[in-house]
Amino acid sequence: MPATIKAKSIEREALTVQSGYGFLRTEAYHHPHAVRFVLYGATKRVVDEILAILLLVLLAPFFLIIAILVKIDSPGPVLFKQERVGKNGKIFKILKFRSMIVSNDIKDGSCKDKYTRVGRVIRRTSIDELPQLFNVLMGQMSFVGPRPWVVEYWTNMNAEERERARVLPGITGLAQVKGRNGISIFQKIEYDLTYVKNFSLLQDVKILFLTVKTVFAGDGVDAGKEGVMDDIRDLRRG
Repeated sequence: MPATIKAKSIEREALTVQSGYGFLRTEAYHHPHAVRFVLYGATKRVVDEILAILLLVLLAPFFLIIAILVKIDSPGPVLFKQERVGKNGKIFKILKFRSMIVSNDIKDGSCKDKYTRVGRVIRRTSIDELPQLFNVLMGQMSFVGPRPWVVEYWTNMNAEERERARVLPGITGLAQVKGRNGISIFQKIEYDLTYVKNFSLLQDVKILFLTVKTVFAGDGVDAGKEGVMDDIRDLRRG
């Protein structure tokens, strides 16, 4: 195995192990309302699966149209896949409709994201997020929860901040309806921790309704490469 690949594998394994000794144990040991927390998670998982299946069936023709437009608009795959950190620090690959050119990368030295023509539209309307219904179906995400961030965010968080990962990450969340990328990384984390602390299905329903308003407003859609790098720098505490 090449040294670079082996090193990356070891790093990923270490990342999962260090994802938080406390919350890698069962919720029953860790949450002040353990039984209610477990019941909430189980109920939410059933609802997630049912909704994901229904939406995937209903939206299948729409998925096909978007896939064709993405493919015609620019060379490259229809789906964008990226490693993100999920519940308890477990890494998974998030799915999106590709909205940028293939060569676009957060570390390529450019501060500007290189969107395709179709990509600008699906990004602005959050249509690019729809393939995450498959992530929900696979149990990697929920409809509502803290957004799954890139690995660099996670490696620079402290133990308290990592408490946001005690629940499944969501397609939308409290931080998204409270300002999306228009608020600081620490404000997002604070909202995420508030969400985890005050878990309830009613809270999830309210966030879903507020998400519709947020999407139509189109505010704070994308932090851009510069914003992401600034966030990571802030998490490193300078």
